[in-house]
Amino acid sequence: LHTPMYYFLTNLSFIDMWFSTVTVPKMLMTLVSPSGRAISFHSCVAQLYFFHFLGSTECFLYTVMSYDRYLAISYPLRYTSMMSGSRCALLATSTWLSGSLHSAVQTILTFHLPYCGPNQIQHYLCDAPPILKLACADTSLYETLMYICCVLMLLIPISIISTSYSLILLTIHRMPSAEG
Repeated sequence: LHTPMYYFLTNLSFIDMWFSTVTVPKMLMTLVSPSGRAISFHSCVAQLYFFHFLGSTECFLYTVMSYDRYLAISYPLRYTSMMSGSRCALLATSTWLSGSLHSAVQTILTFHLPYCGPNQIQHYLCDAPPILKLACADTSLYETLMYICCVLMLLIPISIISTSYSLILLTIHRMPSAEG
């Protein structure tokens, strides 16, 4: 029963390890040197992509892990056949691909606009809302699209996770007690 869980935990550990390396080096440069405050436009693109990529992949991985726990608790005898090694790999790969797609959409929407003015941003973390303020065009459509994308990226995994754990609680509640 523990093999798929550990496979997903390995992916989660890998994501967490790289997630901190997206912002921490630039933050340390900002703290050590006042001249290290600015981040170039291209570095900002890369940082935004990887920040959203690893963050959304982690969110999708939590969703897959809740589904895995649901199968393990609700169908203990059929679990090994339902959650085979190839299915684990497929689910993990789909989380990485979904995170990459979400991040690509966010990054393309953010940096597709024309930008004028300085090509350096005085932040150690590049996020879409401050970057959109630097655009020379109307950003209301892009802000709405990014808002919808982020809300869906939040609501869909939360609803699946909530459903999985509700079904787990229902399964546990239906189990006969030790006294019974």
